[in-house]
Amino acid sequence: MQEEIFDLVDMDDRVIGQAARSRVHAEGLLHRAVHILVFNANGELFIQKRSMSKDLCPGMWSSSCAGHLDSGEDYDHAARREFAEELGIIPPPLERLFKIPACKGTGHEFVWVYRCESEGPFKLSVEEVERGEWRSPVGLAAFMEEHAREYTLSLRTVWAAYENHCKAGRGL
Repeated sequence: MQEEIFDLVDMDDRVIGQAARSRVHAEGLLHRAVHILVFNANGELFIQKRSMSKDLCPGMWSSSCAGHLDSGEDYDHAARREFAEELGIIPPPLERLFKIPACKGTGHEFVWVYRCESEGPFKLSVEEVERGEWRSPVGLAAFMEEHAREYTLSLRTVWAAYENHCKAGRGL
């Protein structure tokens, strides 16, 4: 299987080149990703436990679905693709919420965060996802910090930004 190629970007998220996934992660090069937060009608957040075969953060809890942009791909297309790949269904309308600048908390990724509503049922990709659960968002940030070894830093970063987004009156 051929290694994925990602666009490298500068501090303004402008493409400046391409590199293989392994090099991007090994050298901490700036690149792009998406995270989608899926809520059900009860307001619960779906989170996924990453497959043990993943190269980064195996067996840890992460966003409903997330992934890198392929070289030449835009954020919206990547969000729809990742949703379909990981959750196994056609994505509902995705709402683009906000962008997080590349930082340690995102793994040096510029991240667009999306939100949607879905009840599933999902057909989880066994290569990507071990299992998933619906969680109440109440107290989730504190719980994730208390159990930080079980939750990816990227999920904790995205969730903190999401809570700040909501507190700023930009809606749930």
